[in-house]
Amino acid sequence: MPLTDPAVRNAKPGNKPYKLTDGGGLYLLVNNAGKYWRFDYRFVGKRKTLAIGVYPAITLAKARERRDEARKLLAHDTDPSMVKAIHKQTRHQAAAANSFEAVAREWHGKKLPGWAPATAQRILRSLEKDMFPWLGALPIKDIAAPTLLATIRRVESRGALELAHRIRELAGQVFRYAVATGRAERDPSGDLRGALPPVRARHHASVTEPEQIATLLRAINGYFGSFLTQCALQLAPLVFVRPRGVASCGMERTQSRRRRVAHTRP
Repeated sequence: MPLTDPAVRNAKPGNKPYKLTDGGGLYLLVNNAGKYWRFDYRFVGKRKTLAIGVYPAITLAKARERRDEARKLLAHDTDPSMVKAIHKQTRHQAAAANSFEAVAREWHGKKLPGWAPATAQRILRSLEKDMFPWLGALPIKDIAAPTLLATIRRVESRGALELAHRIRELAGQVFRYAVATGRAERDPSGDLRGALPPVRARHHASVTEPEQIATLLRAINGYFGSFLTQCALQLAPLVFVRPRGVASCGMERTQSRRRRVAHTRP
């Protein structure tokens, strides 16, 4: 006798699991954990069971629809359990392709030609250390502002407040790329403005009095450490750039600057 909605709704767990049969191979398995729809069938001479879903998420009517779909597959010599497994694998592959880590690595690859190697390595290291362990496997479209903030708080808790701000900006670039490529609807990093304490400006030691310049130049001239460091120290007062700029200054840039100076010399 086919099942009815009241019979399914009022089914209570007993001392042992039991089945309520609906017909055509469909039945409701009732146990202490819940109520589960199952479909028994035979394929290539073997008895098999297809899990259809859990009641009440899957109603009696919906369970019958899925049973009928499975029977149509069997009529065409197709195993419904195999079809379900293929669909599941496809969903997992799609989720992996749209995970935060997959999108972030794709974004990093797109930006790579325009970055210096040191910049590319630093950004990738930040992603791998501070974001991928907690956000990497999540579908990027499902990451909300509280989840992103919890990840950034981990960086802040280490006392790296300035880095936490950079991580938020970095995440924003990844999310905006995901929006542009159709894998996310919005950038949640914008909702975090003001959620982090501001970074206090730090003033570094500097020469501010003209009479101290001569002392500095004599100290540079009297330095006898590494030859490269000597060159960098002697070059710095002539070009007025930051130490990182001097350290990354290659021969091509130096020769180009030399040509410009020669061209402008009266």
